[in-house]
Amino acid sequence: MSTPVIKVDYPGLMTTVQDLGRYGFQSLGVPASGALDLFQSRLANILVGNFETDAVLEITILGPKLVFLESVVIALTGADLTANLDGEYIPRWEPIKVEKGSELSFGECRNGARAYLSVSGNGFDVPLVMGSRSTYLQGNFGGYDGRSLQKEDVLNSVSDTHKPETKMMPSGFVQPDYSEIKKIRIVPGAQNQKFTPSEFQNLTSSTYKISNDSDRIGYKLEGPYIQPIDSVDIISEGNPAGAIQVSGDGVITILLSDRGTTGGYSKIASVINSDLNLLAQLMPGDSISFVLVSVDEARNALMIQEKLIHAVLNGTDFNENQNKNRITIDGVSLEVVDESGEIFSYSSFNDEVKAKSQVSAEVNVGEQVFNLDAEIDNN
Repeated sequence: MSTPVIKVDYPGLMTTVQDLGRYGFQSLGVPASGALDLFQSRLANILVGNFETDAVLEITILGPKLVFLESVVIALTGADLTANLDGEYIPRWEPIKVEKGSELSFGECRNGARAYLSVSGNGFDVPLVMGSRSTYLQGNFGGYDGRSLQKEDVLNSVSDTHKPETKMMPSGFVQPDYSEIKKIRIVPGAQNQKFTPSEFQNLTSSTYKISNDSDRIGYKLEGPYIQPIDSVDIISEGNPAGAIQVSGDGVITILLSDRGTTGGYSKIASVINSDLNLLAQLMPGDSISFVLVSVDEARNALMIQEKLIHAVLNGTDFNENQNKNRITIDGVSLEVVDESGEIFSYSSFNDEVKAKSQVSAEVNVGEQVFNLDAEIDNN
């Protein structure tokens, strides 16, 4: 049984109910939606003992003023929007007990663009629409009546009998400094062959500014135009999150959570999964540049995020470099990879190579080339 938990005294710039997204309906033209920073949404829920999929509040740039109607445990993750509980500054990434009648307010936007607020009780109880509680603003459905929060709105929690088993961030966790975000990692897109190497070089060597004409559908970028070999038009196909789409006039747009499900423009590149969360912490006027990485590097970046989630859930220490086989040559630390380029980690050995593994590699360090034959013994 749900229970009223929060009353909105002031709505802020744009505060919406979001979860991890609405999947299985894109063939019908329904976007996935969901939190722009899925990673911070998941962490917020885990810290208060909720499921990762439960609904949270996504708070954008200028936060709301909320009055608590019941005693609950909350957690804030993501941007530092100067959260104050009854006038006292409260930290992010930590479960906090809130008493009935307390007021949560926000001040200046110091670091990042979007914060995520979770409440114990399995999240906010708004109607499930196609299996999700996420707000889709353009469609006017999901979330709280299909819109951002307004003054006098009352939000319920899903359960009034939930006993939160709170978690803490692990040793080794370093709070992200969103002010340092300048480079966004990308991999080649589905139609990268429609662009010359020089145009791809143009993309990765230029600086772009996020336009004011940006929202949860996508970030339109101001900067050098990208020109195709012939035409950017393609037969319409599915649009993945993070796709960097080039329109007919050469303007590029990064597609985000509320993107259209299909599109007929070429996609020169795609933002890697883990850096989509960083994009969520940017706002109009911020500048970014792109760095081309391999699929292996993209996968490893995602694995580091999942390793942190695992550490929070299990109460273990976090070290993003743990369980990786490394060698050091002239003070340069290098990861050990197999012949296909996959990084060897202790957890990735299969049964046949778990006890002993052979690795051969040619390693370039500056102008020196080292031919290595290594045997890794894990007994």
